[in-house]
Amino acid sequence: MYVGLGASAINVLVAAVIGIFSGYFGGTFDILVQRLVDTALSFPMLIMVITIMSLIGTGVVQVIIVLGIWGGILWIRVVRSAVIAIKENIYIEAGKAIGCSTWRMVFRHVLPNVMPVMVIIFSVAMGGNILGEASLSFLGFGIPPPFPSWGGMLSGVGRTYMYEAPWLALWSGLALSIAVYGINMWGDAVRDLLDPRLRGGVGRYGRRRAKRFSNQG
Repeated sequence: MYVGLGASAINVLVAAVIGIFSGYFGGTFDILVQRLVDTALSFPMLIMVITIMSLIGTGVVQVIIVLGIWGGILWIRVVRSAVIAIKENIYIEAGKAIGCSTWRMVFRHVLPNVMPVMVIIFSVAMGGNILGEASLSFLGFGIPPPFPSWGGMLSGVGRTYMYEAPWLALWSGLALSIAVYGINMWGDAVRDLLDPRLRGGVGRYGRRRAKRFSNQG
């Protein structure tokens, strides 16, 4: 869970910082960033993470940093697409017309409007980061003993004595599956709450409350 939360927070930070400025400024900077993202996407993520972990060593902090930075690169395009759509709105043009600075435009108008996207990225990436840590620990490049890891439990004694004591691998694998499934369901619920077009979303709930208050008034 530490790896899932920490790596997902770094995912959001990397994707937000690079994606927002890439989509907002565009031009040569955007093209350069997207070519770097294309280069990163051309390599299998697990192979690259294993390579980096073999160079810097194993540990909780190393796993969080590597999964966070490399996973954040993969989410840059999602944030960039949201920023490009927001940049075309009329209030952005109005802000530029009255002389708002670039930093004010980014932090007061662009960033708040991409927050729902970043919340969804955080919830979706958490399950993937937990699976990534389990894969690294299973292969011996993740969290070393004596720190507990579901992937390490599947790899060590769980694999050696799987036929004599199947519960050694069964319970750790089941806990991993339930955790990832629960986080994915939570991510879907968050997405539904943040989307006013879906039934039961925050926007629909807010409109319903406003209508009730107006009727009472």
